[in-house]
Amino acid sequence: MIPRFHDLVVNYWGARFMGCILPVAIGRSGIAEKVREGDGVTPIGRFSITSIGYRIERVAFVTSNIQQYPVGLNDLWSDDPKDPKYNHKIRAYNYPFSHEKLRRPDGLYDAFGVLDYNWPEARVGKGSAIFIHAWRKPRHPTEGCIAFDPLDLFKIFTNWKLDSRVIIKA
Repeated sequence: MIPRFHDLVVNYWGARFMGCILPVAIGRSGIAEKVREGDGVTPIGRFSITSIGYRIERVAFVTSNIQQYPVGLNDLWSDDPKDPKYNHKIRAYNYPFSHEKLRRPDGLYDAFGVLDYNWPEARVGKGSAIFIHAWRKPRHPTEGCIAFDPLDLFKIFTNWKLDSRVIIKA
């Protein structure tokens, strides 16, 4: 597969998007085939960004090629393989299964893209939610997601094409 100019190509050393080389943070266990939930691996493969969640009171940007939704107070992402809604966004208060809050105080998810990794038909234990989001600090490892400087993240989202892909290579 030959990457296109408007594909986001990610490897251990960085990312390339529309002629720009961008620093990137990847999973603490590197780039590989995912083995299980919580393994810290950024999965090898070709993916699409299915949607973008954002904090309406913190960020503003326009992208016409990806569905966007404001993140509410009770928006969660299920990461519990025992949950029938495993690896899906849910809206709940006091949710009984393990989950991640999408509305965070630290800014990592002020805007985030959801990749179609193990989604929409989630296979239990294969791993949940690979997001593209802001990094904690330059190149600081993630739990398996892809993280960028917030300005680079907005550049990716605002320039995304309908046929753009996220290509993650070892």
